[in-house]
Amino acid sequence: MKRLPIFYGWVIVAVTFVTIGVGVNARTAFSLLFPPILEEFGWSRGVTAGAFSFGFIIAAVSSPLIGRLMDRSGPRAVMELGTALMGAGLLLAPLTSQPWHLYLSIGVLVGGGSVCLGYSGQSLFLPNWFVRRRGLALGIAFAGVGVGSVTLLPWMQAMIVQVGWRAACATLGILVLVVLAPINLLVRKRPEDMGLRPDGDAVPHASAAPPPSNVVDQDWAAVDWTLARALRTSRFWWLALAYFGGLYIWYAVQVHQTKYLTEIGVGATAAAWALGFVSLAGIPGGIVLGHLSDRIGREWVWAISCAGFAFCFLALLVLAHVPSLALVYLMVIVQGVLGYGLTSVMGAIVSEIFQGRNFGTIFGSVMVAALSGGAAGPWLTGALHDAMGDYVAAFWLGIAMSCVSTLAIWRAAPRRVRAVAGQMHKADK
Repeated sequence: MKRLPIFYGWVIVAVTFVTIGVGVNARTAFSLLFPPILEEFGWSRGVTAGAFSFGFIIAAVSSPLIGRLMDRSGPRAVMELGTALMGAGLLLAPLTSQPWHLYLSIGVLVGGGSVCLGYSGQSLFLPNWFVRRRGLALGIAFAGVGVGSVTLLPWMQAMIVQVGWRAACATLGILVLVVLAPINLLVRKRPEDMGLRPDGDAVPHASAAPPPSNVVDQDWAAVDWTLARALRTSRFWWLALAYFGGLYIWYAVQVHQTKYLTEIGVGATAAAWALGFVSLAGIPGGIVLGHLSDRIGREWVWAISCAGFAFCFLALLVLAHVPSLALVYLMVIVQGVLGYGLTSVMGAIVSEIFQGRNFGTIFGSVMVAALSGGAAGPWLTGALHDAMGDYVAAFWLGIAMSCVSTLAIWRAAPRRVRAVAGQMHKADK
């Protein structure tokens, strides 16, 4: 019975691994649906792709509401809502005959469901189950995205070729409902709800000495944090800036790198494979950096990940003058191994600063800034290219944004509120 807590914590990790692997990639599958939809209807690329972008807006607007639902009703309600929304959107999308149908199904329903099933929704409760191994647990759980991308997306592409985009989309919707609805009945918000403890620790007897605390700032940790209180602190706004920058650089690279590589002479097939290898490299990258963050601190891993994206922008600039397939794949490896480390600490950082009964609402509000960065990165990078005639200014801005995000996370300083396991000795001083 003593091992039940750690066992159930890893059950939660396994459920998250599957949920995020299916949920995130079901939304990403729009990139596979995009060409056949264009071919069938002849709509402009902007109008058609706008349905996917509209999903970002829906995700950003709904993040605080999802966080509040998590605080009030727990993760099962959030996960099942996300499953229902995403499943409905994928089942309705094949009925599309007008652009607004796509905006409703892919934009509103799939976009709204993705914020529940993706990084944001999982980060609302998974950090509660681990303290000493929080980064490792998140890294393993979020590796599901990489595994899903190399299994689910090729299967989806094969379905599109064999039976058409409508049948493939409907089949994906059924898969979402059949797989995710039952397994998410297993999730719980925190181990204490089941009479358990984080990290698999045994529930202490009344006479036992209290476990070592990782709290560094007792006064800060003692505050009953509400969104209103959090908004009045500089830490919240440093976090918002860091998360805005983190997703800005992530999506600015991912959306534009394939087109850019083909424009400078890299073959279309090699450029496409390069993008796919990012997810593969991200599987070990997220796990290793998540574990490392439990030893050296969340800020260092955030900085390492931002440095990885800065290297990608710099490599893209160099490639315009020194074409090299070796540099392309080095860039891809760095992007996956280092850049994907952001996901392993994104939930942990906010949890360690604003831990408490209103954490979901606060985290959801921080994610508004993050998702705004995810929307701004691709748009501004493209706008600068259109205005300047090349990507030089846009890529240098990406490097600058990497530095800004790094600076902001150090200013937020989660290490000064709660220490990670490898730095616990500092909390005892």
